[in-house]
Amino acid sequence: MSPDLVARISAVLVPIVCVFMRKQRKIVARNMRRVNPDLHGRQLRRTVRMSYQSYARYFVETFRLPGLDKKAIDAKISISGFEHIKNGLDLGKGVILALPHLGGWEWSGRWLIHQGHNLHAVVEKLESQALFELFLELRTSYGVSVIPLDENAGVAVQEALTKNQIVALLCDRDLQGNGIEVEFFGERTTVPAGPAFFALRTGAALLPLGTYFGDDLDQHETIVRPPINVARTGSLRSDMSEISQALVKELEYLIRRAPEQWHLFQPNWPSDRLELERVS
Repeated sequence: MSPDLVARISAVLVPIVCVFMRKQRKIVARNMRRVNPDLHGRQLRRTVRMSYQSYARYFVETFRLPGLDKKAIDAKISISGFEHIKNGLDLGKGVILALPHLGGWEWSGRWLIHQGHNLHAVVEKLESQALFELFLELRTSYGVSVIPLDENAGVAVQEALTKNQIVALLCDRDLQGNGIEVEFFGERTTVPAGPAFFALRTGAALLPLGTYFGDDLDQHETIVRPPINVARTGSLRSDMSEISQALVKELEYLIRRAPEQWHLFQPNWPSDRLELERVS
C-alpha cells in the first residue's frame, strides 16, 4: 500500500471516526484538559481533533501490520529501554508490559515477536462480536496470543508468566469496575488491579511502556520505562495500592509526552459520569 493511498484512506477515515464518535468529544476534551489544564477554546478543539486523527491512524497502521515484513518494521521503529525487558526475562519470572491506550502499541508487539519473544495480550471483548473477531484474527496473524478479558483471563496470564513470557496489559481503564483506587491526573478513580496483582503473585517484572506515532508514515517510537518496585512490604491490598499508584505516575509521564495520541474516549473518572448524567 503506497503512502499516497494510506493518506487518502486516512483522509476518509478521520471524518467517519469523528461522526461515529461525536458523542465522545466532551469526554475527550475533559481528558485533554486533565493532562493540560491550560487548554481552552480553539487550542482545545484542535487537540481533540488531533486525538481523533491519531485514533484513525491507529486503525490504518494496525491493519497494515500483517502485510509488512521484519525489515519494514525494524526500519520504522525505534526502541529505548529494551534492556528492561531483557533484564526482566533474565530473572525467569516473566514480564508484564503495562500500557496506556497510547499511539500504536501493536507495532511494539510485532517488533518484540520478531525478536523471538512470546507475546500475550489481554484485550477487552468488544460490543461488536464481528469487530472483535476481526482484531483477533489480525493479531493472531502476526503472532500475538490473544487473551480475552473474561473469567479465564487470570489463569492464562499466570500460565504465560510462569513460562517466562511477556504479557501486555492495557491498564488506564478499569473495564470491570473492581480495580484499585488511585489518583490519576489529579482526581481519584480506579485502574485495573491486574498489573499489580500478577506482579506480586508471580514476581514478574512490571514495565510501563508507551508507543508513539512519528511524523512519517509507519514511524513509531517505543519507550520502555524502568521496572516498578513490586517488593512485598505490607498486606496484599496495601501493596497493590502502592504499586498501582506508582504505575499510574508512570502512565501520566508517558501520556504527557503526547496527549493527543491518548485514545481514551470513555468516561474514566467519577466526575465524567456525573457530567454526562447532568447534560443528558
